[in-house]
Amino acid sequence: MSDLSAYEKSPEPFHSLTLRWPDKPADPVIPQGAEPPTMSRVKDAVESGRRLTRAEGLYLLTEAPLADLGALAQRARFRRLPDRVVTYVIDSNPNYTNVCTVDCHFCAFYRKPGHAEGYTLTIEQVLEHIQKASDWGCTTVLLQGGLNPAIPFSFYPDLVREVRRRFPDITPHFFSAPEIRQMAEVSGLTIRGVLQALQDAGQTSLPGGGAEILSDRVRRRLGPKKGPAESWIEVHRIAHELGYRSTATMMYGHLDTAEDRLEHLDHVRRLQDAAKAQGRQGFTAFVPWSYKRDGTVLANKVTRNAGASMYLRVLAASRLYLDNVDHVQASWFSEGKRAGQVGLLFGADDFGGTLFEENVHKATGHVVKTTIDETRELIRDAGFTPAQRDTHYRILRTDAAPEVSAWAGVDSAVER
Repeated sequence: MSDLSAYEKSPEPFHSLTLRWPDKPADPVIPQGAEPPTMSRVKDAVESGRRLTRAEGLYLLTEAPLADLGALAQRARFRRLPDRVVTYVIDSNPNYTNVCTVDCHFCAFYRKPGHAEGYTLTIEQVLEHIQKASDWGCTTVLLQGGLNPAIPFSFYPDLVREVRRRFPDITPHFFSAPEIRQMAEVSGLTIRGVLQALQDAGQTSLPGGGAEILSDRVRRRLGPKKGPAESWIEVHRIAHELGYRSTATMMYGHLDTAEDRLEHLDHVRRLQDAAKAQGRQGFTAFVPWSYKRDGTVLANKVTRNAGASMYLRVLAASRLYLDNVDHVQASWFSEGKRAGQVGLLFGADDFGGTLFEENVHKATGHVVKTTIDETRELIRDAGFTPAQRDTHYRILRTDAAPEVSAWAGVDSAVER
């Protein structure tokens, strides 16, 4: 719809809103005089249903014995989701442009305007990628791109509308929070106006991309043009108010500390509290992954990629701290297939998507591929029943249960 008069307009130039960095210092994690957390106290809190404090969250991210942390996260997972089922989604992740003006130091994918390798697809070209996804059996397409101010706003709702018309069995899981803000700047609409226009075109969910770490201390150094944490938070808050579901993501292992990761989890937990207080469902899942350094500007400051032990710690701590988010995703794609399997023993209940097409991690040289059958076998091999889901975590198909798990000994030890 080219007439934007029905949607809420921004009262001031939008770019100025994006770059207002708060000066408020962070509250202390451990209040003065408080006793330091222990694993025993954390376990008592989890078993009794008491919400973990920030001090306890930091303890999980730093000092808690990893095996004990994994075991507690797994018990928390089974209390929330008692069936030995792990979900997956058949999806693809194409991109409509790699042209971007925000120069994030962690990204190897983007090209500046005018670069010889820059591209921007037309709607018909994007639909060709979605046709391939449909042919592969995908029910979700996660579409994101660079922040390209040359793209008119009409491109976005027109694309959503056409995908809904031509591919009714595919959910358009499109556009990260920074892209939504870019649309607002281009169109002169408010965030709410942009989200309403996309919703009217048929969009019902948002990916969590662009969050990186919701810590302003780190965001100033990672990609200052993206704005403070509130620039991501506001988009998801308004999306939830409108009835969207969305994912919450976290990219760690660069310039962040455990305190920064805790701040990120705090923001997600508060956002979900706000959504539920309004009778909304909010986030479907939390999806952490580690920064991949190769080919990025930041590689000069980060000497190595984060390892599997940090990933398992983040995954398990997230399950325990985010007591109001139903699903935690183990990423075979970003962390490797074995690490993804072990993640299913550290509190995760979802194995992510097949990601038949993916270009952002690929730009760093990180390439891991799978098939639908292998995805099911990886879940089964870890001792769980695979179940195909859609974007909103509705079960579409439940596969055969495992006969014998190659991880049975580890699994039973973790559960004890």
